[in-house]
Amino acid sequence: MDIVLLVIAFFVILAGAELFTNGIEWFGRKLELAEGAVGSVLAAVGTALPETMIPIIAILFGSGGENSAEVGIGAVLGAPFMLSTLAMFVTGVGVIAYRSRRATGTAMTVNTHVLVHDIKYFVVAYALAIASAFFPESVAWAKWIVAVALIVIYAVYVKGHFDAEREAGEDDLAPLRFHRLDRPGHQSDPEVPRLRVVSVQVIVALACIVGGAYLFVGAVSELAHSLGVSELLLALVIAPLATELPEKFNSLIWVRQGKDTLAMGNITGAMVFQSAIPTIVAIVLASSAWHISGDTALAFLSALIAFAAVAAIFGPMARRHTLDGRSLLVGGALYLVYLVLVGAELLGVSPIG
Repeated sequence: MDIVLLVIAFFVILAGAELFTNGIEWFGRKLELAEGAVGSVLAAVGTALPETMIPIIAILFGSGGENSAEVGIGAVLGAPFMLSTLAMFVTGVGVIAYRSRRATGTAMTVNTHVLVHDIKYFVVAYALAIASAFFPESVAWAKWIVAVALIVIYAVYVKGHFDAEREAGEDDLAPLRFHRLDRPGHQSDPEVPRLRVVSVQVIVALACIVGGAYLFVGAVSELAHSLGVSELLLALVIAPLATELPEKFNSLIWVRQGKDTLAMGNITGAMVFQSAIPTIVAIVLASSAWHISGDTALAFLSALIAFAAVAAIFGPMARRHTLDGRSLLVGGALYLVYLVLVGAELLGVSPIG
């Protein structure tokens, strides 16, 4: 039964992702937003909802006390890790797989300014959040200052994207899927849908994404527990792996369409969001668990690997102002490194902690 639920959830998320990518582009057009704002803010925040809810629910409403807080911390750290490694790898595989139908092959036509902007904010916000885990309990009040700083950082980040002007060549949109359902609007203008219909499609798509993700996580959790997999692996790897599906699907859809800035911005924007907003919940409401020790060293090591992936992928891009899909594959290699470390932890032979 769990396998059936996994398959159903997979297709629900896939359908939601297709509706969402189509709807969010039209939503950005209606608001006259730049492509960077659509991908890095609107799409990123929308598809980050599933993995964002897991730590919030675990920390605020978990009945397992310290265990619930640890699951929440693992989910908070797992999201940026998955985005910077596995999501990058999947996108790179998509670029290579669709290279014959892409005009540029494996070369990605991205706005490097947008991506560098995202990565700078991610590095600053996530480094600040991780640094707060080193604070001694005697200065716990300092974590509140970090939380406020993260809110300010994300607000400035969003404002920067929303203030950016649209560029030429951002008008090639597929027809809105729900436009034909709006008969009066379709009759008055067969090409351009009304904002209310665009909004309905985005809401329906988000409902499919969030519902499908929770169904997927629930089925994966049952399988994990039935197989005797630990909560550490579930929190750090399995749950984020499932809930990052929307970003992966969205990016694959946009890569197939040659909209590489949207594809990459969806991931990098989600990285900024995950490094700032969910970490605030962990820093403020699970302060004692947001601390680096022998028990949490493996979880916080995922942040170091995330930084390594960012440096390996976006460092060369920033220097050359170009990005190739093959360079994203390094994320997969780093993801496997971490899986090996998690496996060693489960076998009791880990050199960490």
